[in-house]
Amino acid sequence: MMKRKKNLVEDSSTLIALSDHPEQTYGSLEMSAAPQENRNVFSDGVTRIDFVLVWEESVNPLKLAESDEVSSGSSRDTHRKWRTEFLSRLQTAGLHQETKEVVQGKTKTTYVLLSAPWNVLCYYAEEISLRVPLQVVTTPISNWSEKILEKLHIPNIMAQDVPNLPPDYYTCQFHTNKLERFLGHENKDTFFKTTQRHQILYEILARTPYGSLKRGEVGIGRLVSEHVLTAAFPLHEGQFEMPKTPEDPQSLNMRQILHHYWARWACWRKYQPLDHIREYFGEKIALYFAWLGFYTGWLLPAAVVGFIIFLFGIWLMVTDVAAEELCSSGNAFVMCPLCNICSYWNLSSICYTYKAGLLFDNGGTVFFSIFMSLWAVTFLEYWKRTSSILSHRWDCSEFEEIEERPRPEFTALAPMTVRNPVTGAEEPYFPETQRLSRTITGNMVIILMIAIVLIFLIAIILYRTILSIIIYRSQNAFFIFSAGRIASLTGSMLNLLVILLLSRLYTYLAQILTRWEMHRTQTKYENAFILKVFIFQFVNFYSSPVYIAFFKGRFVGYPGNYNTLLGIRNEDCGASGCLIELAQELLVIMVGKQVISNIQEFVLPKLKTWWHRRKLKPAPSQELIDEPDGQPDLSPWEANYQLLVCEGLFDEYLEMVLQFGFITIFVAACPLAPFFALINNWVEVRLDAQKFVCEYRRPVVERAQDIGIWLTILKFISYLAVISNSDQHRNAFLISFTSDFLPRLYYRYTTGSMRGYINFTLSVAPANFTQSYMTCRYRGLRDDKGQPTQDYYHLLAIRLSFVIIFEHVVLLIGRIIDWMVPDIPEEVEIKIKREHYMAKEALAENQSLNRTILEEMEQQISELRFRGRTQSPNNISSLSSLSPEHKNKPTV
Repeated sequence: MMKRKKNLVEDSSTLIALSDHPEQTYGSLEMSAAPQENRNVFSDGVTRIDFVLVWEESVNPLKLAESDEVSSGSSRDTHRKWRTEFLSRLQTAGLHQETKEVVQGKTKTTYVLLSAPWNVLCYYAEEISLRVPLQVVTTPISNWSEKILEKLHIPNIMAQDVPNLPPDYYTCQFHTNKLERFLGHENKDTFFKTTQRHQILYEILARTPYGSLKRGEVGIGRLVSEHVLTAAFPLHEGQFEMPKTPEDPQSLNMRQILHHYWARWACWRKYQPLDHIREYFGEKIALYFAWLGFYTGWLLPAAVVGFIIFLFGIWLMVTDVAAEELCSSGNAFVMCPLCNICSYWNLSSICYTYKAGLLFDNGGTVFFSIFMSLWAVTFLEYWKRTSSILSHRWDCSEFEEIEERPRPEFTALAPMTVRNPVTGAEEPYFPETQRLSRTITGNMVIILMIAIVLIFLIAIILYRTILSIIIYRSQNAFFIFSAGRIASLTGSMLNLLVILLLSRLYTYLAQILTRWEMHRTQTKYENAFILKVFIFQFVNFYSSPVYIAFFKGRFVGYPGNYNTLLGIRNEDCGASGCLIELAQELLVIMVGKQVISNIQEFVLPKLKTWWHRRKLKPAPSQELIDEPDGQPDLSPWEANYQLLVCEGLFDEYLEMVLQFGFITIFVAACPLAPFFALINNWVEVRLDAQKFVCEYRRPVVERAQDIGIWLTILKFISYLAVISNSDQHRNAFLISFTSDFLPRLYYRYTTGSMRGYINFTLSVAPANFTQSYMTCRYRGLRDDKGQPTQDYYHLLAIRLSFVIIFEHVVLLIGRIIDWMVPDIPEEVEIKIKREHYMAKEALAENQSLNRTILEEMEQQISELRFRGRTQSPNNISSLSSLSPEHKNKPTV
């Protein structure tokens, strides 16, 4: 206890002294490394570029068609007027500007380079509550796998030494009148990080009007959506390629570090440099990659256990008594026809198929289902812990979204304005009654689309039945023998094609519906869109496996009393049972979608980049620099403009969440599902990394405390797994009603061995079914009149009991895990309290300062705030004058 108190006193007394250490800077890491040639500057070679605006114009408008000349000219004039007004207001707001023009053929591309001076940065940093450093955190950073390997004394092949590790800081919100208390305040060039400068610039761009406020003509978002500007983006920090000549790793820029130590395929088995990712792309993108890496790491034990269960199935193929009995039965079991025009067949003909079914249907399935049930609960609990650790380390543990501005589309289409009771400003408004009616209409469209999915499901069921009939009528012995497998496999592939087509259609439709519902803020818009797509995709991807697992073969009837659908006999399970068909369906849909998605992610961005660069061939300009090989080198803004627009994280999260559903809901039918998911995610991490580092324009940093509504969806799947119609509940149903595990267990218990099990599972067809003296068998526990036997009811009771016991055991253990694993680790809680204490000490009034000076400072800040809200912060005096030692220095 005495030691802790001593540390607190030392930290309190040396808080400001620590800021004198020259090596502890807080800003762009390219400043702290060995200097490279920085080309992200104005022509003066000093003023750094914080943002770039781009638009394209035709340099030969006289060749426009005569019918379009007036309207096009009017539109161009309006756009030119809006751009002029917008740039004028940005200049009034204090931003420095420099214009570059590049002419190529009939197109002139204009680049406006923007930079924020020190006084503007300070003003808006306080406005948007940026966090700045107080002191460096010296606690070493480690992860769970690293700790485990260290305890086991196993070399960690996943570790790598990534240069320029961003320091971890105790931080607090920026205040202009406390500038001297913050770490690194002496150096104005590095005090604000590059990403923080981007945030400030985007805030200014989003606030600045370019026309009538009543018509919502405000912000960069609407200018881009109206095609007044072609693009608006911050610049990447140089090239991602490594220098041709060997250099000190410490001299690499952050983009080169991320490419060399993260985005290359050679890094597939290395830890992701999450702090570097956060430093360059911001918390929202870094949290996605942290979650993806965490999820992939947790898939490793699931994949290993699933693979062992699969090997156990291979061993059963060789040693299983029932399988040997079936394969050696010869003509002992003559089976009833599988369709109205089909012929009798021998059960021994499915010998290999029956043995293949043991790969997925064996006693290990029960253990693996329980394992995956607890795995899902534990995974989410430990992710919440990891998320809390990362959010605190990245200064987002107490992050609350500031009052969001209305979306540009909302401001443009809202029919009226009302006064905001908080800010007092006039803001666009859309009546709640109209929004409610639109929301109800959108929900009706969702229900209609779900009905369409079910219609396609019925169509595929009919397709499999009709195709089987056609194959049987072909009189080809080979095809007749494989009719069921051919129909099932082609049906699965057709189902995958329908799923992908409907997914594209509905995603486009969901965008239109969500936009039409007129959500005020971007957060509400994204949440509504994500929920729409997830609900549809949940039904779209899982409807066919649910049908095979729980409905197929359940309502067939028995010989002489078959049930029909639209005059066609209900679809029955194949000769080897439904579980192997479910495994096939899962592999086709899950693995097929992953392969197609990865090919698209690898090929499409490269094709889009090639096409975009083809349209933007380099043209002679002042910014082209001749290289030794004679090839011109594009300026940074031109090279960045040739990259693709960052499409966000929606598709990435959706793919992983659907995969999470596959490996938890139906894992009892396919133990290899986690293994295929693991392989896919190893590829996914590098593909996504390459897109963000090499092929996308640099996105504006977005802060985030966690993975947002996706965590709610994962919790929904997890809760669904433990409560009523849960994943584990479904696994229990799969084991009870689809698998042969319980019938085998029941037969072994009642007879003491597995001899005669095949005969036990088969019933004799009623006499009125056969047209001759030949009798046939079918799967089921019925007597010669088609009525259920006593064994049927005994087994039904065992199945229902198993479901109840299974569910309650998993529920209990899941709750115990939830109770044992706190969401926030104790050390993080201590760090949070420590940070609060330090912020309180750092921001406390310095009693040595003259009270008169303090009052003058506060009055000056108040006046500047008032003037800033009405005009601009351009006239803000230098904040360095806030401290006595800088009082007489000139203003910026």
